[in-house]
Amino acid sequence: MLKRINPVLPELILELVLYGLVIQFTGVWFVEDRLRYSTGLWFGIVVAGLMAVNMAVVILDTVELASEKGASRKSALFSAIRYIGVVVAFAVTGIFDLGNLITMFIGVMGLKVAAYLQPFTHKFITKYARRKGELSADKIG
Repeated sequence: MLKRINPVLPELILELVLYGLVIQFTGVWFVEDRLRYSTGLWFGIVVAGLMAVNMAVVILDTVELASEKGASRKSALFSAIRYIGVVVAFAVTGIFDLGNLITMFIGVMGLKVAAYLQPFTHKFITKYARRKGELSADKIG
């Protein structure tokens, strides 16, 4: 389903999860409150994933409605809703003490890291997929 929205979106979500695992396993040993560290981080990763899906949907809708006048306004509206959603997620986490806000911020910033790494990981994934396809074709023939 995610690939229909944007072909790169599944890779981006995978990179977010891998980023979360790296941050989780490297940082959890250095904090006293491991539960709040972990919940803050994974709340941030979830928020980043939802932001990525929302951005992909908005881009798809904007491209499809490019000829209409309201496309730019709709894109701006959904961007504002996305940012309000992030602020609400941080507020809820902070008010109800559900997790560490710093690690939540680090989790949300994982979207930036994943976006910057995406061209490199895409190249690696496609190279691996081609190699795997060649190996299976050789075994059959």
